[in-house]
Amino acid sequence: MAENVQADPRFRDFFRAYLDLERGYENTGHLRRTLWSFRDSYVDLIRSGFEEILTDDDFGPAEYERLTDIEFPDRQTLRAYLRDMYAYLFGDAPEQPIPAG
Repeated sequence: MAENVQADPRFRDFFRAYLDLERGYENTGHLRRTLWSFRDSYVDLIRSGFEEILTDDDFGPAEYERLTDIEFPDRQTLRAYLRDMYAYLFGDAPEQPIPAG
């Protein structure tokens, strides 16, 4: 896994562009297809970034809100959402999760 992927502007821009307050609650079913339409290196960056924040004890609701303007009530709710989003984007979860709240 790349070191400190979450600091990469491309990773941060993915959250700002596709998971922000305006789009984060949309469930059109297109986000996975959109992500996978990019180059493999970009998809790998996003995957690595998700893996990094899921294991980073310092990444919590405040950090997520700075990226997306979406508030989460606690770290556990945020982690559950991020795990579900990872399963949707990179696994076989049938639909995009919606942020809590």
